[in-house]
Amino acid sequence: MTTTTIIAIDGPAAAGKGSLAKRLAAELGFDYLDTGLIYRAVGMKVLDAGFDPADPARAGEAARDLEPADLQGPDLRTDEAAQAASKVASIPAVRDALLDFQRRFAATPPNGKGAVLDGRDIGTVVCPDAPIKLYVTASAETRAERRLKELQAKGIATTFDLVLAEMKERDERDSSRAVAPLKPADDAHLLDSSTLNADQAFDVAIAFVRAKL
Repeated sequence: MTTTTIIAIDGPAAAGKGSLAKRLAAELGFDYLDTGLIYRAVGMKVLDAGFDPADPARAGEAARDLEPADLQGPDLRTDEAAQAASKVASIPAVRDALLDFQRRFAATPPNGKGAVLDGRDIGTVVCPDAPIKLYVTASAETRAERRLKELQAKGIATTFDLVLAEMKERDERDSSRAVAPLKPADDAHLLDSSTLNADQAFDVAIAFVRAKL
């Protein structure tokens, strides 16, 4: 039984869950952990060492050696890091190494008030007993359009079709993996942001959270 309130937010890439999680944490005075960043850091550690993120031995070693400083890498928001994260996330040894870190943060957040965690399996695996769970999603086309705008804003040249194809490939890999596949928890509140802007999605989410609190 934890003494803090845990809000678990899951969903596919570019559904808006990260921005929503950070905003909820700020609004409520809770601590926020971007769990996807942990996996991105592991994936990039493997890549930077010259190996394949899909290699279980190399990825497992990188996860066990992960340090807080690794989460500050400037390349963790790139598509390369996202693809690497999706690969290492399907490896049991990686998930085992990072699961305890996430659970400790959720149970004992720095400010002691509450924690907001977002990822792929927070409500199903990391914090299955979290009292508040949200599953944030949107159509693949909507998410690809959002990601395309993000990439273009960074000066990265790509096309909608390419981004959409990569989005669908990642969705398939995340949803079909044997370990902790991407799926909503049975008791998660579904928030489809396909037709909502960031403010509208936040309004829906904070109303749900306050009702649960």
